[in-house]
Amino acid sequence: MKKFTATFLMFLLSLQLFAQGSGSTISDSLYASDKIYVVVTCVLVILLGLLFFLFTIEKRLKKLEKK
Repeated sequence: MKKFTATFLMFLLSLQLFAQGSGSTISDSLYASDKIYVVVTCVLVILLGLLFFLFTIEKRLKKLEKK
């Protein structure tokens, strides 16, 4: 299992090195067209929604534990 994990990690590392050859990346194009703000806003909304959901579940669990 260790050999497989090591081989897999080395394979991923070599893919990453070859993937960096292009000059233009997705983040560069998002910054250039100001769409990065849309992406950041969507990620924040999703994270806030998840946090709200987790806190409401925790509140319900505390209520059930008290019963």
